Amino acid sequence: MKALVLKEYRRLVVEDVPVPAIGASDVLVAVKACGICGSDVHGMDGSTGRRRPPVIMGHEASGVIARIGDAVDGWKVGDRVTFDSTIWCGHCEFCRRGQVNLCNNRRVFGVSCEEYRQQGAFAEFVAVPQRLLYRLPEGLPFEHAALVEPFSIAVHATRRVTLNRDDRCVVVGAGMIGLALIQALRVAGCERIIAVDVVSERLALAETLGATTLLNPATTDVLKDILRWTNGSGADVAFEAVGVASTVDLAVQSVRKGGSVTLVGNAAPQVHLPLQRVVTRELTLLGSCACSGEYPICLEMMSRGAIRPEKLLSACAPLSEGPSWFARLYRKEPGLLKVVLIP
Repeated sequence: MKALVLKEYRRLVVEDVPVPAIGASDVLVAVKACGICGSDVHGMDGSTGRRRPPVIMGHEASGVIARIGDAVDGWKVGDRVTFDSTIWCGHCEFCRRGQVNLCNNRRVFGVSCEEYRQQGAFAEFVAVPQRLLYRLPEGLPFEHAALVEPFSIAVHATRRVTLNRDDRCVVVGAGMIGLALIQALRVAGCERIIAVDVVSERLALAETLGATTLLNPATTDVLKDILRWTNGSGADVAFEAVGVASTVDLAVQSVRKGGSVTLVGNAAPQVHLPLQRVVTRELTLLGSCACSGEYPICLEMMSRGAIRPEKLLSACAPLSEGPSWFARLYRKEPGLLKVVLIP
């Protein structure tokens, strides 16, 4: 089969590799669409340490079942599916609690790190445990279904905090996850959402998706504007979707006394934290990792148009063009957000 392989850092090659074997409880999925995640783009240069070559990356995918293992039940060849990016064991204490994103034996498709190497979905076929499968709603295009993974991350993050309709919300970062967060917050009933980003085009898109106030740190004093917008008190909740020191600090500074900050981005392994502000204002800090069972609700929301994956889709391209699209995303080419590759 053809696969897009990270042969060495910053060098991607489309080449022939063996079709993956499947176990008794696995299915072989013929991949029809696979999104390029920001973590793949960052990972290909070695900066994250979680994409060690050689590896087939890719974890945002959808396709059709091409083969089933002997113990597979409830699925058949030809079923249209997507699947969780996290391979959870189903047996550890966290899986038994339903917190599969915290599985002690967690693996992620397309990730190659010190603990494990798991081949991903930038390929014609990928082997998937049946417990990770989700059936696609009728009529949902494969390229849209491939984006259920980032939307599930956003929905999971909004579920980490209690939200009220009149909450004043701040979303720091209007990339893929930030824009998905804005949509998830609107579905949750939040009507006042500030989007913060340094790219004006992304702020404009955020407005079409439900953001009611747009702030660009390059052109305005964001904290002063947030205080003005909230009558001097600060926002009720903030979601940080970048993961660097300056944006984490901004999220913490932006909320009122007793407010909450949910940290979703994790680009940097460590950041400075304004500890005294967190303590003296009694803020709640929440981490949000991946997703934990939100695929079905996200697929349903996509199906009825409550969330709009097509608004975030910049291009669909053949897998053979993968290296050039990775290069364009790595250069941060203006106007590019989500690119989906088609094997």
